Amino acid sequence: MRKGLLLVVVLFQITSCTSVKTYNEQITKLHTVEDLHNDVDKLYSQLQKHHPKLYQYISEEDLKFKFDSLKQAIKTPMNSRVFYKNLAPIVKNVRQGHVSVGSATKRFKNKELKKLRKNRFEFYKLDFEFLDDKLWVKANRGKDSTLVGCEVVSIDDEPAKDLVETFKTRFASDGYNATMYNSTVSRAFTSLYYKEKGFVDSLKITFKNKDSLFTKTLKRIVKKETKTKIPKDSLKKETPKKLTSVEKKKQKIAKKKRRKDNRKYGYIASRKYYTRNFDFIGKDSSVAYMKIRGFDNGNYKKFYKESFAKMDALKTKNFILDLRDNGGGRIAEIDKLYSYLTDEKYQFILESEVNSRTSFFKMIMSNTTPNSLKVIGGIFSPFIFTHNILHTKKKDGKLYYKFKESKTRKPDELNYKGKMYVLINGSSFSASSLISTHLKGTNRATFVGEETGGAYNGCVAGIYKIYRLPNSKLRIRMGLMQIEAPYKQKPDGYGIKPDVEIVPTIKDRRLDRDPELNWVLEDIGKL
Repeated sequence: MRKGLLLVVVLFQITSCTSVKTYNEQITKLHTVEDLHNDVDKLYSQLQKHHPKLYQYISEEDLKFKFDSLKQAIKTPMNSRVFYKNLAPIVKNVRQGHVSVGSATKRFKNKELKKLRKNRFEFYKLDFEFLDDKLWVKANRGKDSTLVGCEVVSIDDEPAKDLVETFKTRFASDGYNATMYNSTVSRAFTSLYYKEKGFVDSLKITFKNKDSLFTKTLKRIVKKETKTKIPKDSLKKETPKKLTSVEKKKQKIAKKKRRKDNRKYGYIASRKYYTRNFDFIGKDSSVAYMKIRGFDNGNYKKFYKESFAKMDALKTKNFILDLRDNGGGRIAEIDKLYSYLTDEKYQFILESEVNSRTSFFKMIMSNTTPNSLKVIGGIFSPFIFTHNILHTKKKDGKLYYKFKESKTRKPDELNYKGKMYVLINGSSFSASSLISTHLKGTNRATFVGEETGGAYNGCVAGIYKIYRLPNSKLRIRMGLMQIEAPYKQKPDGYGIKPDVEIVPTIKDRRLDRDPELNWVLEDIGKL
């Protein structure tokens, strides 16, 4: 039995190593013009087949022309990364933020990954922000704090502003709004650089601090051991302190509480902060502040119940909901949050337009899904098909899927009735835009900041199909369901616009000033 298991493990490792090698060869070789044309056709075909709102922001004639023009422009062989640079700007024309093309990035064998994990790339520790038409270092999670507040002039002799403008052509916002581009480049600059350039060991970056220029090479460095090693020849041998039963019990209780808090607040280990935060501003409890970075992790039900119970008990008069840089997440969570923000019955989303009665099965059986999951999907296919058919209906020649959030729902008993403000920016997207649509459509809150990157009239998301192109191996991600609130605005294709428009400047950052929050506090009379 053991020999059989060992053989399986060895065969798996050999297969894994072989597939890594084959994949890397595939993405680095030059693909023929015919193969690249075939990938373009496959991608367009997948979008036509699965995306229910493909022509919402561009006509069928214009989009077809874009894809045909790309094929005509491809006259020489190219590798997968170069193909990505040509393909992504075309897909951007769909103007649907949830449709994206992944770059071709190198894969590593297990031994290589273990070695890489022992290092940290100094570049990835930097957080950037594009303000006043320049790229700045917003924070450094590494040790060199002197870089914070410096302007990035160039990276490997390529002007930072040119890189920013290039990266903006690789993704789309919802519709025609432009606020998402600066926000997304700011938030995801390092990952966009990796997609564009691939794996590198070092980068030469030119910074500007006031009027002086300086260059620094950021490298992959070995992580330092955190454990203190005792010299072998040390005469003094430290023995661990023996805990009493009471101390052990306290330690156990503290660990259990920490685990519960991490789930409730959605702890993000890589950033060492929580997804959900709640507190009161000032000495009294008249102003509550809730910062939500995303709707995608942790036990949100306890968090909202506890937060609004506190506000109810303390008779809080003003509530600030901060959705800046919130990229979205679960519909169930924003529905739960909204139930605390209304005192009337409501329908959170309309029935979702889809292109197939079996959207969930299309998602599971995509060519990027591991075979093991496909087997499981096959086993449960009768249940999946039944579920899809029972929840999907045809109306006016179109198919619609009914989420439970499509039903009329009651507000929570602890619903907040006081004055409300919502902070938004270009990175307020997807689910954060959806709940903002409700709050804007019902005149429930005053919005402060800049137009959201997500559209007021909804987006195509819900569940996703990720399809791998046969030759270049690039991946295309697309939503399969139109998700929208009952409220609409004209013209279509724009986000939730603020009642008070405020865009931060580099001066605000240097003074550690939050202009959007400060405006709200001044309006309340707390600043």
